Amino acid sequence: MTRPGRPSGAGSPPGGGGVDDTLWSAVGDPTRRRMLDLLLAQGGGTATGLSAQLPVTRQAVAKHLVVLDRAGLVHGVTVGREKQYRVSSAQLARAVSQLAQVGATWDRRLRRIKDLAEAIEEKAGQQAPDPGDK
Repeated sequence: MTRPGRPSGAGSPPGGGGVDDTLWSAVGDPTRRRMLDLLLAQGGGTATGLSAQLPVTRQAVAKHLVVLDRAGLVHGVTVGREKQYRVSSAQLARAVSQLAQVGATWDRRLRRIKDLAEAIEEKAGQQAPDPGDK
């Protein structure tokens, strides 16, 4: 789904795989993560309601909601004088999937580093002179 004013795949690497920078920039802020937690726990909320639960102003919450909306993590529907925001479960699932991919990539990298370190240590142990050979 293409969001209005946002090209399809914005922030995503070519080919559709990998990490979406727009998405991870949005969830990189602790206040926005807390807002997502609150919206999920409460089934939605408004900027005013969220600001009452956070140590930031309503205006700051509104700006954070714009960032989350641009990343597709929340969507707002105008109800009366305010917008009611809900978390996009599809985009949140996409974020979780990307996080799992990043974790798996780092697990492989760290395993290779460990294997190299063990091989170097083993080789150094084989080359060390035996103290009893003197």
